[in-house]
Amino acid sequence: MHPEPDALLAQPVATGGAAKPFGEWTVEEVGARAAELKQSASVGPPIAAVARAWGQLARRMETDGAATVTDVDRAALGELEKGLRVLPPEGGLLR
Repeated sequence: MHPEPDALLAQPVATGGAAKPFGEWTVEEVGARAAELKQSASVGPPIAAVARAWGQLARRMETDGAATVTDVDRAALGELEKGLRVLPPEGGLLR
């Protein structure tokens, strides 16, 4: 089950010591998050998978010329959303 695109785009996500809606993240911020997660990938496969999803989003944004996540094609974003882990998994973070 995919969340509503508006809920995903409105979800506050921490960046640079503050939080802002995921839809307002720039391609630079998405790329930086992907790099940060990639450096932490040695923690285990789940982190590596999340890093890959953020990297895919950054590449998609660059390819599409998207200035922010809101500019990404909704269908493409829907394919990536679960891997990005912007929203907690169904049932909460502890399940």
